[in-house]
Amino acid sequence: MALRALIFDVDGTLANTERDGHRPAFNAAFAEMGLPWHWDESFYGTLLVKGGGLERLYFYAEHFDPATRARPDFDDLMHRVHDIKTRNYQRLLAAGAIPLRADIGQLICDARTEGVRLGIASSSKQENVVGLLRANLGPNADAWFDAIVSGELVQAKKPSPDVYKKVLEQLNLPARDCLVVEDSAHGLAASLAAGIPTVITLSDYTHDEDFEGARMVLHETDHLSLDALRLWHATASTS
Repeated sequence: MALRALIFDVDGTLANTERDGHRPAFNAAFAEMGLPWHWDESFYGTLLVKGGGLERLYFYAEHFDPATRARPDFDDLMHRVHDIKTRNYQRLLAAGAIPLRADIGQLICDARTEGVRLGIASSSKQENVVGLLRANLGPNADAWFDAIVSGELVQAKKPSPDVYKKVLEQLNLPARDCLVVEDSAHGLAASLAAGIPTVITLSDYTHDEDFEGARMVLHETDHLSLDALRLWHATASTS
């Protein structure tokens, strides 16, 4: 079975956005709003059990700052923090502070050249996804993708398969014709539940997770090429 489409997760897969983008953007937002919160690199990894930035804020308050959680304006406060964080993240993108991971840009270009369609399945906001693509690949790079499904376009985020099912719907392709590139166990659970064979490329925060069911698990230094992905997809099609 020929590989007809590649579907990418974003955070941790296309770039180290969690460590280098979302985390410092959150910390700057906390400071601006006068919240006594600070998420260092190690601690932030423990918060990634929750997909989505707003969900992460709620999770942190519930478990580590019950006084803030009890504020009558808590919901409004969290939405303001998240809006400021998004603006901060966009500034980091514009400054070139969040580069794509090694080989990803070449892989995307090779796929376009060889007629393999492209999709995105992310828990992030649409503007963050599009901003990352444009900052690293050019002002029209989001148009290279036939499907971009972000967290606000589905009811349930990963590990729910909703985001991957919606990408398949937009691509109008069966799951067996596609291959997902993910970095986390939550993402793997989502893609497998949608029936799509999946390759894992480890990121800073996912080295110790369980990736049973993945076609291949790659370290950050491993080369991710279109030829290799075609091989792993063919293996998935015949197993």
